[in-house]
Formats: sequence, structure tokens, C-alpha cells
Amino acid sequence: MWDEAPTPEFFFLQTKKKICFVLLSTPWSVLCYYAEEIGLRAPLEVVTAPIVNWSEELLSQLSLPSPLSQDVPNPPPDYYTCQFRANKLERFLGSDNKDTFFKTTQRHQVVYEILARTPYGSVETGQVGINRLLSEQVFTAAYPLHEPPAPPASPESLGLRQILYVYWAKWSCWRRYQPLDHIREYFGEKIALYFAWLGFYTGWLLPASFVGTVIFLFGFWLVATDVPAKELCDSGNNFIMCPICNICSYWNYSSICVTYKAGLLFDNGGTVFLSVFMSLWAVTFLEYWKRTCSALSHRWDCSEFEERPRPEFTAMAPMTTRNPVTGAEEPYFPENKRFKRILTGCMAIIIMIAVVLMFLIGIILYRTILSIIISKAENSLLIFSAGRIASITGSVLNLLVILMLSRVYITLAQVLTSWEMHRTQTKYEDMFTLKVFIFQFVNFYSSPVYIAFFKGRFVGYPGNYNTLFGVRNEDCGAGGCLIELAQEMLVIMVGKQLINNIQEFIVPKLKSWWQKRKMSPRLKEVNKEGVEEAHVKQQEEVVSPWEADYQLLVCEGLFSEYLEMVIQFGFITIFVAACPLAPLFALFNNWVEMRLDAQKFVTEYRRPVAERAQDIGIWFPILQFITHTAVLSNAFLIAFTSSFVPRLYYRYTRDNMLSGYINFTLATSPRNYSQQHQHTSCRYLGFRDENGKYLPEFFHLLAIQLSFVIIFEHVVFLIGNLIDMMVPDIPEEVELKMKREHYMAKEALAENQVQ
Repeated sequence: MWDEAPTPEFFFLQTKKKICFVLLSTPWSVLCYYAEEIGLRAPLEVVTAPIVNWSEELLSQLSLPSPLSQDVPNPPPDYYTCQFRANKLERFLGSDNKDTFFKTTQRHQVVYEILARTPYGSVETGQVGINRLLSEQVFTAAYPLHEPPAPPASPESLGLRQILYVYWAKWSCWRRYQPLDHIREYFGEKIALYFAWLGFYTGWLLPASFVGTVIFLFGFWLVATDVPAKELCDSGNNFIMCPICNICSYWNYSSICVTYKAGLLFDNGGTVFLSVFMSLWAVTFLEYWKRTCSALSHRWDCSEFEERPRPEFTAMAPMTTRNPVTGAEEPYFPENKRFKRILTGCMAIIIMIAVVLMFLIGIILYRTILSIIISKAENSLLIFSAGRIASITGSVLNLLVILMLSRVYITLAQVLTSWEMHRTQTKYEDMFTLKVFIFQFVNFYSSPVYIAFFKGRFVGYPGNYNTLFGVRNEDCGAGGCLIELAQEMLVIMVGKQLINNIQEFIVPKLKSWWQKRKMSPRLKEVNKEGVEEAHVKQQEEVVSPWEADYQLLVCEGLFSEYLEMVIQFGFITIFVAACPLAPLFALFNNWVEMRLDAQKFVTEYRRPVAERAQDIGIWFPILQFITHTAVLSNAFLIAFTSSFVPRLYYRYTRDNMLSGYINFTLATSPRNYSQQHQHTSCRYLGFRDENGKYLPEFFHLLAIQLSFVIIFEHVVFLIGNLIDMMVPDIPEEVELKMKREHYMAKEALAENQVQ
């Protein structure tokens, strides 16, 4: 525990197990030395230009008031800054007051830098730094102090932590802008950038959710006016369908009337527009985030941030080498050894991906076998719903498997990434993130990808069905694969969000309660030694700030927060053609997520050490990868999984009103199959003749579908590249501020400047 107090202090708790609190501080000379050593920036001049939120600026251009703005007291001023130099101290703003010259977060960074690099044993074996001591349980905790709570006062006299609680963490602030400068001032740039990205992403979900909801509601109008749906529901016994499993019976196509109409809510003409819109939305969102990020990183003095080697790397690197730029000797780990270790990590990833695919095959077999078992039941209602029951329970089981495998793999990825010996913390976090994302990408999306692009493709036809391990290949349900994909998405995406939000709401409170409960018996122990009860009560009521912070939870970082949002981003872009309501569910979740995260950081977590960062790291390239994947995925979904292309083909080659479309999509079972099954012919989805051979319409449709994919992705990528060229990465006003700051830094640090 550390703060900017002038001298160390020691505190003891009366108990069987004694807890010692040590308050660390740094003298002015040490602060100056390390501030220069780690490249802290100091203020030169106050920036007078107003700071305007991007959406507030847009509303002002339309002459509309912003309903999201709020007046947050004591806004931190924006400064022109440059790297601190102790011999140029008098040229920095506020240098006459040593108590306030360095911000609290900067003091924390200096103290942590010292603690992280101080050896306590053999350097060769890595006995360096506070983190190693914490892992070995020499110390139970090390943390900066939160600002202590204070009685209610006027807004201008509130401390930073109180401001964040009142104007950010409360549920009543759900529709207000986040006080990002206050967050940065209290928690540092890295955490502030996460909340800036989360708020920016949530704001951009508003138009996406609006368009998706309109497309979904458009489906209700189609349900009432769709000619094929009316034909199917009125067909009676005209279409006798082939059994969907080896022991199943024949069934009437009209029996799926409700399911077919429900499918139209997710699979309609608006799907193409939504897919194009979401693809361009994702590209535009990332382009404008780059602009916002560049503005924030410059405003928060991180645009030229250069990271130093990790303390663990410095301690355990086997050799040193001369830096070609600075000429200084720096710790070095041979690249060929690191490459071999990375290859080993890749093998572990491949093995874990194989485990995921094995579980996927197991779930496929589970759905098929459960359908057969239910079909043997005597209950007619269960028999009719066999496929739906198997599909829903399979989705829930898949979600549980996903969550279980995620926990196992994240632990493995941490061990592997530490073993690879990456030089900087950013590189370490990027490689760890990449490992986990590759696995989670397969873990979360393998089942939806299977349903979207593979399920029902390799079934065969009556009399010549394909099998997997002796079990007939799984076919799409009666309503088609797209409605099953929508169901799978909702179960996995919404189910995961509900589980995470419940965990984030309940688990921290339970852990905090348990922390306090573990400490309270030690205070009560005093009573058994003969101390008066009133004294015990007084001890229980008066808790020092360091004890109060010790009872809080350890901040686990931002990795899980980013991962949750990036996986969600993948669902609402890669598979949006199957579920137009996905952006709306994401919007509701993020409103809750933002408040839960704010409350955790302000009231439930110990104050983390402030870290600098100039962007969201490797998460941005991952988002770009997801965006490009989404374009291809939506193109194939519309072309091959939805009914858009077959309906379009039929409309222009047969009937403009789609009369007879249902009969067009159904093939008749081969003669030999009918002879083996009571001389009864049946129908099945496909474009085959009575001998099981493909009809010319199949090849016509295949050519159109492939052409659609090529045209779709070329048009979207072309428009996306045009957006990229038209939107500069750095706003013009930020470029001017950067030039002004460079000029001022050059003037301030000039050796021959006349005083």
C-alpha cells in the first residue's frame, strides 16, 4: 500500500494472525529522478480550446440540445506537456508547489516502478519485484490508497472518487456521458481508454439496433402478406414429407406453419440491407474510433508513449545487448529461443482447438441421438417437438462447455505467455490476448458456423443418406437453418451476457462480504481477552482507510472486459443476418455493463496502479479482423443459408408473386425408396429429380449464389475503403495541437533559452 504521505507508517490489527500495513511514500528527489527515468510528462501551458464530445458536436451542428450531457464539477484542465526534465523544473507549470506538481497517479507509477524493479534475492532466479513477493505470499497485498469517503458537501468540494461515484457509477447516470477526464485523472489512461471505447461502441449501437429492430418488425408485415407462407399453411395433406430420422414417421409440411412464419421474422428481404448496413457500420465505427482514440491519447499525453521492459523480463533475461538507438546496455532474450517457445504455445492452441471441435461433434451427436430418443416416446407433443427440444438443449449444453473450456484455456495461456519472455508489458498482453482470442473465436463461433454453413449440407437424399459414426447426418429443422442459427445466437450471446452480468453484480459483493467477515472475527477476539465490549464496537466502527481498502477486491485488469465486448461485437456483425435483434440486445447489455464496471472500479476494487496506454492495443486489429470476417460471413449467409436468393430466382424465372414457390423447393423421393417404404412417395427440401440427381435449377442457383457472394463482398469492401480514405485517422485540430506542443517542448527544453 502506498500514497504520497511524507513518511512510512506501520499499522497492526489485534488478532491471532497479525497484519502489518506499511504506507510507502517517495521523497521529492526520488520522484524527480524516476519521473525523468520513466518518461512522465509535465505541464507547460493550459489548453484553452473547449473539449467537445463527438455526439454532442453532431447535435450542436443540427441545432439540437444534447440530452446526454451533464455538468461534472472540477473538470481536470488540459495542458500542453513535454517529458519532464529535472534540470528544467522552473520552466514547467506549477513547479513552485512540490506537493501538487506531480499528480497522484504519477506518484503511484513512480512507487510501483521502484517496487517492481527492486531485487530481494537472486536476480538470476527472478527474485525481483513486488509481484513475485505477492505470488510467494510474502505480502498479501500491495495497492495505492483510494481517496477516503467524505461527508456530503457541495459539488465543487467533492473529491475525484466522490465525483466518479455521483456522476458516473450510479444507475441514474445510465443515459449520461462518462466523465472520461475524471476517470483518467483517478485511474490512469489505460482504464480511461477502455471506458472511452465502451462508451463509443455503445453509442454506435444505437443506429445499429434501430435498423435491426425495424428489419425485425418488417418481418411481421411479411408474415401476414407472404404468399409462400399462406400456401404452406393452407396445403393440408398436399405435401407428405419424408421422415427426418431413421425411425421417424412421415409428416405433413403444413404442420410447421407457425415455425415457418417465425422464420420469416429473421429471414426476409430486409436481411440483405441489414447485412450491408452492419458491414459498413463496423468499418465506419472503427474508422471514427481511430480518430477519437488519437484525440484522447494526445489529450492524455500518451501519443508518444514508449514502454520500458517488463520487470520480469529485465530480471530473467539471460544476456544484455546494446540498444542501437540509445547506445545503452539493455536486457535481451534470444529471438530463436523465443520463436521455439512461441511454436510450443501454438501447438497447445491447436490441441485446445481440437478439443473444442471434439466437443462440437459430441454436441451434434447428442442432438441427433436425443431427437431419436424423443421420437420413440409415446407423447405425440414431444415427438412433434423432438428436433426443437434437442436443438435448444444442445445450445444450452454448448454454452456450458464454452464457459468451462474458457476457464481452463485462459490459465494455460497465462503460463505459456510468461514462458515466452516478451520484452514489454504491451507485447506480453498482446500475445496473451491473441492466444485467448484465437481459442475463444473457435470456442464461441464454431457451433454457429456449423449451423450456418455446414448443417444440412451433407445429409444426402431418401435412400442414400450420409452418416457420421453410424448416425444419420444432422439435417436442418423444419423451419430451416437460419431460425436455428438465430436461436443458437440468442442462447450463447444473451445467455453469456446474463451469466456475466449476474456474476459481475453478485460475485464481487459476496467476495467483499467474505473479506470483511474474515477480518471481523479478529476484532471480536479482543473481547475474549477481557477488553470492554464498547471498545470492541468502537474498533469495529472506526476503520482506517488502508484497512477499508484491504477489504476490497483485487482489480483483475481489463482483459475479461474487452474479451466480452469483442466476442459480442463478433456476434452482432458476423451473424447479424440471422438475428436482426442482436444489436438491440447488445445495446441493453452494454448499458448495464458500463454501470456495473463503473461500480466495481469505484466502490468494490482496490485502486489499481495507473498505467499509460496510447490505444486499446491488439484489440483494434482483432476488431478489424472480425469486421472483414463479417462481410464474408454475411455474404455466404444470405446466399446459401437464407431463402433470399432462391426466392429472387423464382420471382424472376417463374412467378413474380411467388405462387407455387413451396412446391418448387421440394423434391420427390426416388422410386426405389418409395417401393421400400409402403410404395409411398414423399417430399424433401432439395433440387433433385426422382432418381436423386441434381436438377438444372440447382446449378443455376449455385452460380447465382457464388456471384452474389463475389459482388456483395466487393461492393462492401470498396465502400469501406472509400470510407477509410475519406476519414483521416487524426483530426485536423489534433494535428495542430501536436505541432503546437512540439514547438513549446522544444522552446522549454532549449539549453540556450534566455530566462
